[in-house]
Amino acid sequence: MNAFLVSTAIVALAEIGDKTQLLAFLLAAKFRRPWPIVLGIFAATVANHAFAAALGSWLTTLLGPQALRWVLGLSFIAMALWTLIPDKLDEDDARLPRLGVFGATLVAFFLAEMGDKTQVATVALAAQYQALVAVVAGTTLGMMIANVPAVLLGERIAQRMPVKLVHGIAAALFAVLGVATLFGAGAALGF
Repeated sequence: MNAFLVSTAIVALAEIGDKTQLLAFLLAAKFRRPWPIVLGIFAATVANHAFAAALGSWLTTLLGPQALRWVLGLSFIAMALWTLIPDKLDEDDARLPRLGVFGATLVAFFLAEMGDKTQVATVALAAQYQALVAVVAGTTLGMMIANVPAVLLGERIAQRMPVKLVHGIAAALFAVLGVATLFGAGAALGF
Protein backbone atom coordinates (compact mmCIF):
# COMPACT_ATOMS: atom_id res chain seq x y z
CA MET A 1 0.00 0.00 0.00
CA ASN A 2 2.94 2.36 0.69
CA ALA A 3 4.21 1.93 -2.87
CA PHE A 4 0.77 2.76 -4.28
CA LEU A 5 0.17 5.82 -2.08
CA VAL A 6 3.65 7.32 -2.43
CA SER A 7 3.64 6.72 -6.20
CA THR A 8 0.22 8.36 -6.54
CA ALA A 9 1.14 11.43 -4.48
CA ILE A 10 4.54 12.03 -6.04
CA VAL A 11 3.37 11.68 -9.64
CA ALA A 12 0.17 13.70 -9.11
CA LEU A 13 2.21 16.59 -7.73
CA ALA A 14 5.07 16.26 -10.23
CA GLU A 15 2.62 16.23 -13.15
CA ILE A 16 1.19 19.69 -12.35
CA GLY A 17 2.61 22.02 -15.00
CA ASP A 18 4.49 19.13 -16.64
CA LYS A 19 4.67 19.01 -20.45
CA THR A 20 2.23 16.11 -20.56
CA GLN A 21 -0.29 18.16 -18.59
CA LEU A 22 0.26 21.00 -21.04
CA LEU A 23 -0.37 18.47 -23.81
CA ALA A 24 -3.63 17.46 -22.09
CA PHE A 25 -4.72 21.12 -22.17
CA LEU A 26 -3.78 21.32 -25.86
CA LEU A 27 -5.65 18.13 -26.76
CA ALA A 28 -8.75 19.31 -24.88
CA ALA A 29 -8.69 22.66 -26.70
CA LYS A 30 -8.09 21.06 -30.10
CA PHE A 31 -10.59 18.21 -29.99
CA ARG A 32 -13.19 19.31 -27.41
CA ARG A 33 -14.10 15.66 -26.78
CA PRO A 34 -12.92 14.95 -23.24
CA TRP A 35 -13.68 11.24 -22.79
CA PRO A 36 -11.64 9.86 -25.71
CA ILE A 37 -8.80 12.13 -24.54
CA VAL A 38 -9.05 10.83 -20.96
CA LEU A 39 -9.10 7.22 -22.20
CA GLY A 40 -6.10 7.90 -24.47
CA ILE A 41 -4.15 9.42 -21.58
CA PHE A 42 -5.03 6.43 -19.39
CA ALA A 43 -3.97 3.85 -22.01
CA ALA A 44 -0.75 5.70 -22.85
CA THR A 45 0.14 6.08 -19.18
CA VAL A 46 -0.48 2.42 -18.33
CA ALA A 47 1.68 1.28 -21.27
CA ASN A 48 4.44 3.81 -20.64
CA HIS A 49 4.59 3.36 -16.88
CA ALA A 50 4.38 -0.45 -17.10
CA PHE A 51 7.48 -0.35 -19.29
CA ALA A 52 9.18 2.10 -16.90
CA ALA A 53 8.32 0.02 -13.83
CA ALA A 54 9.56 -3.16 -15.53
CA LEU A 55 12.83 -1.35 -16.24
CA GLY A 56 13.03 -0.26 -12.58
CA SER A 57 12.39 -3.81 -11.39
CA TRP A 58 15.02 -5.16 -13.77
CA LEU A 59 17.59 -2.67 -12.44
CA THR A 60 17.23 -4.21 -8.99
CA THR A 61 18.57 -7.49 -10.41
CA LEU A 62 21.71 -5.76 -11.71
CA LEU A 63 22.73 -3.80 -8.64
CA GLY A 64 23.54 -4.93 -5.14
CA PRO A 65 21.58 -3.44 -2.22
CA GLN A 66 24.22 -0.81 -1.35
CA ALA A 67 24.72 0.38 -4.94
CA LEU A 68 20.95 0.39 -5.49
CA ARG A 69 20.43 2.49 -2.34
CA TRP A 70 22.89 5.11 -3.59
CA VAL A 71 21.57 5.14 -7.15
CA LEU A 72 17.98 5.48 -5.93
CA GLY A 73 18.76 8.06 -3.27
CA LEU A 74 20.67 10.26 -5.69
CA SER A 75 18.02 9.71 -8.38
CA PHE A 76 15.26 10.95 -6.07
CA ILE A 77 17.33 14.02 -5.17
CA ALA A 78 17.94 14.67 -8.89
CA MET A 79 14.18 14.33 -9.45
CA ALA A 80 13.61 16.93 -6.74
CA LEU A 81 15.84 19.38 -8.60
CA TRP A 82 14.31 18.51 -11.99
CA THR A 83 10.81 19.10 -10.62
CA LEU A 84 11.73 22.72 -9.90
CA ILE A 85 12.52 23.37 -13.59
CA PRO A 86 9.38 24.50 -15.46
CA ASP A 87 8.38 22.39 -18.45
CA LYS A 88 7.52 23.72 -21.88
CA LEU A 89 5.60 21.94 -24.59
CA ASP A 90 7.78 21.45 -27.68
CA GLU A 91 6.28 21.77 -31.15
CA ASP A 92 7.12 18.11 -31.75
CA ASP A 93 4.96 17.17 -28.77
CA ALA A 94 2.04 19.07 -30.26
CA ARG A 95 2.08 17.35 -33.67
CA LEU A 96 -0.90 15.08 -33.65
CA PRO A 97 -1.28 12.08 -35.93
CA ARG A 98 -4.52 11.67 -37.84
CA LEU A 99 -5.76 8.70 -35.85
CA GLY A 100 -8.92 10.15 -34.35
CA VAL A 101 -9.16 11.70 -30.90
CA PHE A 102 -8.30 8.55 -28.93
CA GLY A 103 -5.48 7.47 -31.26
CA ALA A 104 -3.95 10.95 -31.46
CA THR A 105 -4.05 11.26 -27.68
CA LEU A 106 -2.59 7.78 -27.16
CA VAL A 107 0.34 8.33 -29.53
CA ALA A 108 1.07 11.96 -28.56
CA PHE A 109 0.83 11.32 -24.83
CA PHE A 110 2.90 8.13 -24.95
CA LEU A 111 5.68 9.87 -26.91
CA ALA A 112 5.60 13.02 -24.76
CA GLU A 113 5.93 10.89 -21.62
CA MET A 114 9.11 9.17 -22.89
CA GLY A 115 12.00 10.39 -20.76
CA ASP A 116 9.69 12.72 -18.84
CA LYS A 117 10.23 13.23 -15.11
CA THR A 118 7.15 11.17 -14.19
CA GLN A 119 8.41 8.26 -16.31
CA VAL A 120 11.85 8.48 -14.70
CA ALA A 121 10.16 8.67 -11.29
CA THR A 122 8.25 5.49 -12.14
CA VAL A 123 11.53 3.69 -12.89
CA ALA A 124 12.97 4.82 -9.54
CA LEU A 125 9.80 4.05 -7.56
CA ALA A 126 9.57 0.54 -9.02
CA ALA A 127 13.21 -0.10 -8.15
CA GLN A 128 12.72 1.34 -4.66
CA TYR A 129 9.56 -0.56 -3.75
CA GLN A 130 9.99 -3.65 -5.94
CA ALA A 131 6.20 -3.65 -6.33
CA LEU A 132 5.54 -3.30 -10.06
CA VAL A 133 1.73 -3.45 -10.01
CA ALA A 134 1.35 -1.09 -7.04
CA VAL A 135 3.75 1.45 -8.56
CA VAL A 136 2.13 1.35 -12.01
CA ALA A 137 -1.33 1.65 -10.46
CA GLY A 138 -0.16 4.53 -8.25
CA THR A 139 1.69 6.46 -10.93
CA THR A 140 -1.20 5.99 -13.36
CA LEU A 141 -3.67 7.25 -10.77
CA GLY A 142 -1.38 10.21 -10.08
CA MET A 143 -1.30 11.05 -13.80
CA MET A 144 -5.08 10.82 -13.99
CA ILE A 145 -5.55 13.00 -10.89
CA ALA A 146 -3.49 15.73 -12.56
CA ASN A 147 -4.68 15.35 -16.15
CA VAL A 148 -8.40 14.57 -16.00
CA PRO A 149 -9.23 17.99 -14.49
CA ALA A 150 -6.95 19.57 -17.12
CA VAL A 151 -8.99 17.91 -19.87
CA LEU A 152 -12.40 18.52 -18.30
CA LEU A 153 -11.93 22.01 -16.91
CA GLY A 154 -9.14 23.31 -19.12
CA GLU A 155 -8.40 26.99 -18.92
CA ARG A 156 -10.69 27.52 -15.93
CA ILE A 157 -8.20 25.77 -13.67
CA ALA A 158 -4.96 26.49 -15.56
CA GLN A 159 -4.88 30.11 -14.46
CA ARG A 160 -5.67 29.31 -10.81
CA MET A 161 -3.17 26.51 -10.28
CA PRO A 162 -0.29 27.48 -7.94
CA VAL A 163 2.23 25.59 -10.10
CA LYS A 164 5.35 26.81 -8.28
CA LEU A 165 3.92 25.81 -4.90
CA VAL A 166 2.87 22.38 -6.16
CA HIS A 167 6.30 21.84 -7.75
CA GLY A 168 7.93 22.88 -4.48
CA ILE A 169 5.90 20.30 -2.56
CA ALA A 170 6.72 17.58 -5.12
CA ALA A 171 10.41 18.51 -5.00
CA ALA A 172 10.36 18.33 -1.21
CA LEU A 173 8.77 14.87 -1.34
CA PHE A 174 11.39 13.64 -3.82
CA ALA A 175 14.17 15.12 -1.66
CA VAL A 176 12.85 13.53 1.54
CA LEU A 177 12.51 10.19 -0.24
CA GLY A 178 16.07 10.54 -1.58
CA VAL A 179 17.61 11.43 1.76
CA ALA A 180 15.64 8.71 3.53
CA THR A 181 16.85 6.19 0.94
CA LEU A 182 20.48 7.30 1.29
CA PHE A 183 20.31 6.90 5.06
CA GLY A 184 18.65 3.50 4.81
CA ALA A 185 15.37 4.66 6.32
CA GLY A 186 13.42 2.96 3.55
CA ALA A 187 13.81 -0.49 5.06
CA ALA A 188 12.56 0.70 8.45
CA LEU A 189 9.64 2.56 6.91
CA GLY A 190 8.56 -0.28 4.66
CA PHE A 191 9.84 1.04 1.31
